[in-house]
Amino acid sequence: MIKVEHLVKSFGAVRAVDDISFEIAQGETLALLGTSGCGKTTTLKMLNRLIEPDAGSISINGKDVFEQSAENLRRGIGYVLQNNGLFPHYTIAENIALVPNLLKWDKSKTSARIRELLEKLHLSDNLLTAYPKELSGGQQQRVGLARALIANPPVLLMDEPFGALDNVTRSKIRKEFKALDELVRKTIIMVTHDVQEAFELADKIALMHQGKIIQIGLPSELLFNPVSDFVRDFLKDQHLQLELKAIKLADVWDILPANGRKINTSLLPASSGIWDALEGFKFYPRESLNILNQQTKEVRPVTFDQLMTAYSHYKNRQPHE
Repeated sequence: MIKVEHLVKSFGAVRAVDDISFEIAQGETLALLGTSGCGKTTTLKMLNRLIEPDAGSISINGKDVFEQSAENLRRGIGYVLQNNGLFPHYTIAENIALVPNLLKWDKSKTSARIRELLEKLHLSDNLLTAYPKELSGGQQQRVGLARALIANPPVLLMDEPFGALDNVTRSKIRKEFKALDELVRKTIIMVTHDVQEAFELADKIALMHQGKIIQIGLPSELLFNPVSDFVRDFLKDQHLQLELKAIKLADVWDILPANGRKINTSLLPASSGIWDALEGFKFYPRESLNILNQQTKEVRPVTFDQLMTAYSHYKNRQPHE
C-alpha cells in the first residue's frame, strides 16, 4: 500500500532523514518510534507532502505521490495531529465537515456521516454546536480522529496522536482506537515516542535514530532479535511488559492445555496479547479464562498458572533476547 525508497531530507547541515526505505501492506499499522529529533515526524510529513523530500520516492497504492497535486493527495489521506489541530473559531460540526465541504458533499450526507462517527467515538450530538475550548482533551482528540476519518480515506497518518493527553485518558483512548471498526482496513502510520503505545497499537515498528531506521519488524522481532545494542538498550527498561504485549495468545496456543474446565463464559480471542489475558484475571482471579482460536473456533480454558507456564516455555524457545 505504501512504498518508500531512499528518502532523504536535510535542513541546512542537518540530515533529518537519511536514506530510509520501508514498505507497508494494506491494512497494516506501522509505528515510527524514536526519541525527539530522530526524523520520524519529518518522515510522516513527507508522505503527504507537507514537507518535500530532497531525494527518494514515495508511492501510495501504486501511484507516485509526486505525479499528483499535493491537494488531491491529501484528500485521500487522513491526518491526525498531536494537539488535534482543531480550528478554535469553528464549531465541532464545522471542524469535522472540513473535508466533505472540500469534496462538495451534500449536507444530508455530511450530517449522517458525522453522527455515525460521533456514535462510534462515544461523543454526544450535543457537542456539535460547541467549540473546541469547551471540550476535554480526550474529546478534542476524538473529534480530530473523526475529522480524519470522515471521508473514509484508505491511509491514515497520525503524529503523536495521544501525546498531549494525561496517562489515564491516553490509555482509554488507545483501547477505543484498537476496537474501532473504522480502522480495520486502513493502512496507518503513526509517530510516537511512547514505547508502550507502539507495542500496543502497531503491527510493525520502525525504530529510528539520527535520521535512520535502525530496525524495522514485528514487535517481537525487536524484543527477541535486536540488531544492535541501541535497539536492545532502547527497550531494556520496559522489556517484561513489552514482551507480555508483543507475545500473542496464538503464539503460545500449542503450549496451552487443551482439556481445561470452563468456569466463566467470557471469551478472549487468541489474537490478544498475554498482557490482555493478565488484565482479564483482574476480573476472574480464581478462575480460568476461555481463549478462542478464531481460525479453528476451538476454546481452551486456562488458569493464571497455566498461562504463565506457557509464556515461560515460549520464551525459552527464543534463540536470542
